[in-house]
Amino acid sequence: MAPTAPKKPKNKKTAPLSPRRGLKNALGGPSFFGNLLTTVLIFLLLMSIYSLIEGFVQPTSSVPLSVVASDVGAGKISSITVNGDSLNLTYTDGSEKTSRKDPSAGLPETLATYGVTPEELSKVSITIQGQSGFQFWFLTLAPILIPLVFIALIFWFLSRQVKGAGMQAFSFGQSKARVIDPADLSQRVTFADVAGAREAKEELLEIVDFLKSPKKFLDIGARIPKGIILMGAPGTGKTLLARAVAGEAGVPFFSISGSEFVEMFVGVGASRVRDLFQLAKKAAPAIIFVDEIDAVGRVRGTGVGGGNDEREQTLNQILVEMDGFEPTEKVVVMAATNRPDVLDPALLRPGRFDRRVTIDLPDRRDREEILKIHARTKPLGPDVALAVIAERTPGFSGAELYSLMNEGAILAARENRKEVTQYDLIRSIEKVMLGPERKSHLLSKREKELTAYHEAGHALVSSVLEYADPVHKISVISRGRAAGYTLKLPFEDKKMQSKKQFLDDIAATLGGYVAEEMLFDDVTTGPSNDLMVITALARDMVVRYGMSDKLGPIAFGERALGNEPYSEEVAAKIDAEVSRIITDAKARAAQVISEHRKALDAIAKELTEKETVERDEFEKLLIANGITPKKKEEEGVTITT
Repeated sequence: MAPTAPKKPKNKKTAPLSPRRGLKNALGGPSFFGNLLTTVLIFLLLMSIYSLIEGFVQPTSSVPLSVVASDVGAGKISSITVNGDSLNLTYTDGSEKTSRKDPSAGLPETLATYGVTPEELSKVSITIQGQSGFQFWFLTLAPILIPLVFIALIFWFLSRQVKGAGMQAFSFGQSKARVIDPADLSQRVTFADVAGAREAKEELLEIVDFLKSPKKFLDIGARIPKGIILMGAPGTGKTLLARAVAGEAGVPFFSISGSEFVEMFVGVGASRVRDLFQLAKKAAPAIIFVDEIDAVGRVRGTGVGGGNDEREQTLNQILVEMDGFEPTEKVVVMAATNRPDVLDPALLRPGRFDRRVTIDLPDRRDREEILKIHARTKPLGPDVALAVIAERTPGFSGAELYSLMNEGAILAARENRKEVTQYDLIRSIEKVMLGPERKSHLLSKREKELTAYHEAGHALVSSVLEYADPVHKISVISRGRAAGYTLKLPFEDKKMQSKKQFLDDIAATLGGYVAEEMLFDDVTTGPSNDLMVITALARDMVVRYGMSDKLGPIAFGERALGNEPYSEEVAAKIDAEVSRIITDAKARAAQVISEHRKALDAIAKELTEKETVERDEFEKLLIANGITPKKKEEEGVTITT
């Protein structure tokens, strides 16, 4: 039902800090010592660079003051620059030297004591450079302050790392919910982006109306449901519908998974629940969405889920928070699960999750609408007929339809085409259901012949039995784990299955096993999946659906450790009845194959030569061997491998 996969939020959330990691960082774990080592290496690198630069600096020779006086008298010095008590000497040959004078006396007086006359000194250009107070103090204190500042920066950096780890440890009990701002249009989802689920959307429109204008409800004394639980198969769009409610109402959307509440420390989950509800109340009107709520909402006291005290405390806190809402609170709690049967009754009672919205798999019309939404951003070729694709994909969820359209686009891009064609989408159906073709999985001649007869057995029995689905395609090309497959299309979308349909389906599924046994006087591992499917189906007929003539219309339930709904004697009768159903189905399949052996050989021969037989070619083979094909209606898909 889900039309488009919502874009990932751009605002990144900090990953939940595990107790082990938080404790290690707080005590100075590997990250602490890693930062210390990095800082030391940077310090050594800077010292190396400084030493290298110092090595390239040309050294300036220093001469005594007496030599300076004699050089001035000899006329060898052209200029003198006085900077405090330092003298920078420039000689007439271009060389430079340094010297120092008495700080308490001027340069003329100092040189005069060495016998330099004023006439000799007047021939030298003397420049006085004043030194500022800041420069003086900086040069004086720099050798002491710079190392101290550097050491202080190191300790500040390392303490900041430890403080960050400690703060994460203190925030361990805070909610990790992801928030979607209604003003963020890039993440906003509305009902226009959700195809199908018409009844579910009508039910949720009341919630949208309440969040937009709660006054009209409160004035008349009505109380909007505090909790709405969305139930449906995986991929039907439960999360997307919850986001669409928030998008339509324009309110903040707090999303969290049920597993994010549960930690190894008792009390953490309850603390996160309290924090989440406090945040939502401050941002009210708002929506809290708990995905996979069965992770914390399982029935208490049964041992299911491990009897975790932390899980039960988390559930208790959720119950208390939902029951503590005031009538004027504008916070709606939504949750999603595909296992409503395991939820605690206290969670589903009126006043908590008192409204249940069931989301079914989309029907043909809904599938077409979902495909149209997924095709918005894909250039489709002129031959694309989404109605045909919708007819051939019964039982597909919204997520699978999204995957189908995406695989079609990938196939087109892989072949360097700019448009997605109908052929791409047809191939994508089989790829989504069975997996990609395994072209490297080459069968030997005998294996290929055996696989051809196996699939021909499926197709022949399904075509002859009245309540089995008509065949659409047969192939001996490996896909996924299957060496070959038979694609069958029922006449229409089925909401219910009859006993006769089940029995014919079991016989058709056993057609491959019977063909191997009759023609090769042996059986292989190929039918292993078929046997698992029919065994589970036959057991469900007896235990769940009451379709056994001997045991009658009784639902026995499932046997598990600590749960024995029936005795060993009844279990033996159930096993015998399951075996009888499968044995009778095998006999019917063997009868069909024996009566139509020529048709089986013709189908297997065609498969061996062409590897794939489409419906039109298959029906011609049936007619040529005296079998009337079933009515051509293509609304549904089942697969036998």
